Amino acid sequence: MNRFKVACFQTNSSDIPEENIIMLEKIFSNIRRRSFDLICLPECVSIFSDSRTKIDNYFENWHQIFLDFIICKAQEFKTNILIGSFPYKNENNKKFLNRSLMICNKGKILSHYDKINLFDVLLDKNEKYFESKNYDSGKKLKVIKLPWGNLGLSICYDLRFPNLYKNLTRRGADFFSIPAAFTYTTGKSHWHTLIRARAIENGCFIFAPAQCGIHKNGRKTFGHSLIVDPWGKVIAEAQNKIDVIEAQINPELVKKVRKKIPSMTTF
Repeated sequence: MNRFKVACFQTNSSDIPEENIIMLEKIFSNIRRRSFDLICLPECVSIFSDSRTKIDNYFENWHQIFLDFIICKAQEFKTNILIGSFPYKNENNKKFLNRSLMICNKGKILSHYDKINLFDVLLDKNEKYFESKNYDSGKKLKVIKLPWGNLGLSICYDLRFPNLYKNLTRRGADFFSIPAAFTYTTGKSHWHTLIRARAIENGCFIFAPAQCGIHKNGRKTFGHSLIVDPWGKVIAEAQNKIDVIEAQINPELVKKVRKKIPSMTTF
């Protein structure tokens, strides 16, 4: 398998979709065309909000605009783009799905994944999150075949469920995408450890683009987007600002690491 170049965009998305498109336009304007084979965007990149009214407004008035914008960028930059996540109306009922979407370098949609593990937590009396209020859980694991290997899809809170990644690896994943909007509270204690653990356990590369900073709804996210190799080495890391991290990926390293430590052969 040939080497390829990946980038993770770190953003500070808001509850105003137009602002998020403008922010992404600025980031794209600072990178060269054809410089990356794969660009990964964070969770909640099109709208960062817990308000049902604002989510409804996004989907009705902005979703297609946002999707068309990313499709145009994939074509313009001749790159595959993973939209970390956006709200997608579930046809079965009134809630949404938190959906990750892969667009190829020709602007075609390759596949999508709906977040399985929803972020329903009570950190303390002042910090609680109930993603299931607006979203339904996804049901299917997804592995996408890319020119350099297979990408297993996941989103944020999925990171805490190691069996999900074991199953993705058994389905052929060489890389994991983990777009996130990790809270600052949990991120400072758990983010690096969990990301590196998933890489080490499975002998996989991880591409983890993240949200950062204080958002308009008052939520604070941890940032520190990561690219980690199959040995658990951090090969690129952002801090806590809007940024782009990048790395050259050698898929052969996956085979070498799994040969050294064949942890997938036993339970």
